[in-house]
Amino acid sequence: MSGSALSSDHLVNRELSMLAFNRRVLAQALDPNVPLLERLRFLTITSTNLDEFFEIRVSRLQQQRAYGLDAPRLDGRTPQDALDLIAAEAHDLVAEQYRVLQGVLLPELDRAGIRILRPDTWSPAQQDWVQRHFRNEVLPVLTPIGLDPAHPFPHVQNKNLALIVTLDGQDAFGRRSGIAVVQVPRALPRVMRVPDPGEPRGQRSFVMLSRIIQTHVAELFPGMTVTACVPFRITRDADLWVAEEETDDLLEALQSELHKRNQGDAVRLEVAEACTAEMAHYLLQQFELQDADLYAVQGPVNVHRLAAICDLADRPDLRWPVHVPRTPRGLMPNSDVFAAIKRSDVLLHHPYDAPGPVLELLKQAATDTQVLAIKMTLYRTGHQSPFAQALATAARAGKDVTAVVELRARFDEAANIDLATWLQEAGANVVYGVVGLKTHAKLLLVVRREAGGIRRYAHLATGNYHPTTARAYTDLGLLTSDPEVTEDVHQVFLQLTGLGTVRGLRTLWLAPFQLQSEVIARIDREADKARRGEASRVIAKMNALAEPQVIEALYRASQAGVPIDLIVRGICCLRPGVLGLSETIRVRSIVGRFLEHARVFSFGVGPQREVWASSADWMERNFSRRVEVAFPIRDPLLAERAVQECLSGALRDNLQVWALDADGEWTRVQPDEGEVGFSLQDALLKGGLG
Repeated sequence: MSGSALSSDHLVNRELSMLAFNRRVLAQALDPNVPLLERLRFLTITSTNLDEFFEIRVSRLQQQRAYGLDAPRLDGRTPQDALDLIAAEAHDLVAEQYRVLQGVLLPELDRAGIRILRPDTWSPAQQDWVQRHFRNEVLPVLTPIGLDPAHPFPHVQNKNLALIVTLDGQDAFGRRSGIAVVQVPRALPRVMRVPDPGEPRGQRSFVMLSRIIQTHVAELFPGMTVTACVPFRITRDADLWVAEEETDDLLEALQSELHKRNQGDAVRLEVAEACTAEMAHYLLQQFELQDADLYAVQGPVNVHRLAAICDLADRPDLRWPVHVPRTPRGLMPNSDVFAAIKRSDVLLHHPYDAPGPVLELLKQAATDTQVLAIKMTLYRTGHQSPFAQALATAARAGKDVTAVVELRARFDEAANIDLATWLQEAGANVVYGVVGLKTHAKLLLVVRREAGGIRRYAHLATGNYHPTTARAYTDLGLLTSDPEVTEDVHQVFLQLTGLGTVRGLRTLWLAPFQLQSEVIARIDREADKARRGEASRVIAKMNALAEPQVIEALYRASQAGVPIDLIVRGICCLRPGVLGLSETIRVRSIVGRFLEHARVFSFGVGPQREVWASSADWMERNFSRRVEVAFPIRDPLLAERAVQECLSGALRDNLQVWALDADGEWTRVQPDEGEVGFSLQDALLKGGLG
């Protein structure tokens, strides 16, 4: 393979790899060591993941098929080949999803006193409450559409619950269309707690909105007979496209495009199992879909809505124990955060470490009379975020505040448009990054006048400045006043906000310029060491690995004898353990309470080892279509901590880890007989890896 292009059989199909990740998430719903309501939440996560998978990945393949773009991709498959494989795997995954729901979770929830009621189980008191709720809260906002030449099939919004109703008889105008569509307004809650004075103590009963409407749908059609009422749901192409080079105002252009997310081409039809073949065929025709795009499900069509029960049930005994993150000494609220960072770099590992020190830096900078300027990238951060609030405070205080807001953060476009407008009104300088590239780097820079002159303080991170994800995602953040690092951060902001050629950076790797080449160079360097008989090593942790040139470099290094361990949460297109190709490569994936999100790379062994953290996965989009930063962890103690907590600890895990084999199949790792079980996340929650 030396120097040649990758063979198609050297790569795992990207879409199948993503579906395999969803199977690993679904497996959490079956894990008895996971609290019951959290198991339900994992099930609903697979549903939302599949929604995005169809909205983005499947829609692109269908477009390629429609436009006749049938050239094989890197894995050797045409778009139609990929769609056929996806259909088979996705149908099987959805069937398993509902088997877990109906056969495992609902019975266990019922035994725990949490019931999702069917109409045939409603008590008289519950029937009365449902009827009143329907007439008072639901009926007034429903608009049934009877289909006839004057009322064609209505536009059904992306992922919105709807019902198709068949009818006998004629209405007040003598019409006999026989079919009506009822769309459920998004403003109505999909799951409700049903009060019942006769309910046993400790029991929680819930009813789904779709059940309520189905039970009382006849009230929408007086004088007619309802012969069938079937919930259905359409998933549409939700990818936005803006000709950035041809627009004068990206914010305005995106605003005009957002409404199209609900109007894109249909890519998937979900129907309840009661749907007849005739009705399913009718719906497929209306949405111009094929049989393979139909998903008949044995349960509620909108499974992701069941996530509301996790909070509505008010059962902390069935949830994860509350975790209180730690705050390093010297960085507690009201301490002098500038002095602490000046003394030494600080490494934060969220959610085990609180995000408070980063916010404290920003808050103190906002009110410190010595601070001259604050610059920050914002990818997923609403204007209610305390980070955004602190930026606004600083701007109102007269400081020079620059916010690089990425308007095109997928599914957060509307929130980021609001954020950009709000910050501008507060007096901040708001820019939208670079035309043609998403700004995905996570950077904060504070410029302060001190006795010795101007000093800069920076925060570089692998994750977003978002309070919710800081509690649920594992990420690394580095607080530093290192002059070389902060000068590079300054240069990155100059490139994001100004014009001109790229200046050389001394400490950071920046995409789309040198990040990919530096990663490959480090991998090749380890390969050269192995060929010379020297100790070599590559360990890397990321969300996804799909970039062909990096995969090829890893294969070269493996052939040279480099021990390579990859911890990849989601997509992995590399095949490990292939004879003569990747024999020294192992690939693992951790799926647990927290979403593994940190990207950490270690090259080499001993004193020459380099440890980097980054906002970027090893994917083509991160290397060439985004502004990304990788930053070194230069303090030896902090570098060792990052390796232990993110890399070595992950390799010890034998409770929440999956291993990838040469055929692209993932297998849950089990402790060997007599081996002590070890979970990295549990160990870090308890305070250490001892």
